[in-house]
Amino acid sequence: MEVLDQGIGAIFTDPDADKAREFFRKKSRALTPKVMSVKEAVEKFVHDGDYLCIGGFGANRIPTAVCHEIVRQGRKNMGFAGHTSTHDFQILCAGEVFDKLDVAYIVGLEARGLSPNARRYMESGKVKVSEWTNYSLSVRFKAAAAGVSFYPARNVMGTDTFKYSGAKIIQCPFTGTKYAAMPAIWPDVAAIHVHEADIYGNCRIRGITVSDLDVARAAKRLIITCERLIQNDEIRRDPSYTVIPYWCVDAVCEVPYGSYPGNMYGEYFSDEDHLREWLKVEQDPDEFKRFLDKNIYSCKDHFEYIEKNGGMHKLLKLREKEFMFTKARD
Repeated sequence: MEVLDQGIGAIFTDPDADKAREFFRKKSRALTPKVMSVKEAVEKFVHDGDYLCIGGFGANRIPTAVCHEIVRQGRKNMGFAGHTSTHDFQILCAGEVFDKLDVAYIVGLEARGLSPNARRYMESGKVKVSEWTNYSLSVRFKAAAAGVSFYPARNVMGTDTFKYSGAKIIQCPFTGTKYAAMPAIWPDVAAIHVHEADIYGNCRIRGITVSDLDVARAAKRLIITCERLIQNDEIRRDPSYTVIPYWCVDAVCEVPYGSYPGNMYGEYFSDEDHLREWLKVEQDPDEFKRFLDKNIYSCKDHFEYIEKNGGMHKLLKLREKEFMFTKARD
């Protein structure tokens, strides 16, 4: 197959499908209980130098508890997929967790504004960057989930995004049509927050999933946090609701309100006051350091973080707000 052009961006993960298949061939698919704490999951499955992917979409259904724990445990030199990434990116930048980045959507928290600290970190020269789009990264995850080294796409050609990516322009051997070949991403580890899971890792998600179902199948190690554990009998009662199967999963952590201060469809609204507080304190590096000490480093877990920011009183208000919005949408 002829390569007509290629970008100058780095490829931070090995797209070799046969090497990935060799890894997954040895991964256990036994139906065994995987319940543990977030602290235990990060200690066991997240390592310095790993390539990391975080699930969710914007501030929706992000595994905040895992992001905090990665920062708390001091992980460094990781690669990261900046795919539909908002508050999760903000947290990881606070800990300078990664130094290699596949960038699509970062720094911005959508309508809330830009993260001053994330911007400082990205402008510091400490991070190697390869440019993509959200769709390009979705295609790369889909290639990995399908077990192939690349997928063709019809975007980014003729743009500077292509120039600074690691994609290649190829010619279709059947039609002669030009496509952008997107190399597969097999994350070393991924974290995804879901609505419900059983002890084995069978997961249910309500609402938008973006690329999470492909990420779950592409990741070599997968940490699931869930709003609640449910019985395996409930999973078996209607398997059609299971969108991530147990054999993809390495850890299951029950973390009610685990996306806070992000939102969770049908469960609770985002804490916009607290997200604005993050953006405000980041303007002063010294004040932000004190903020991190209070909200991450001095907290033993996600529940202590919540208690420091309004506790159940705040969460019940966010829950009520989400119910009102869900009713209006429905």
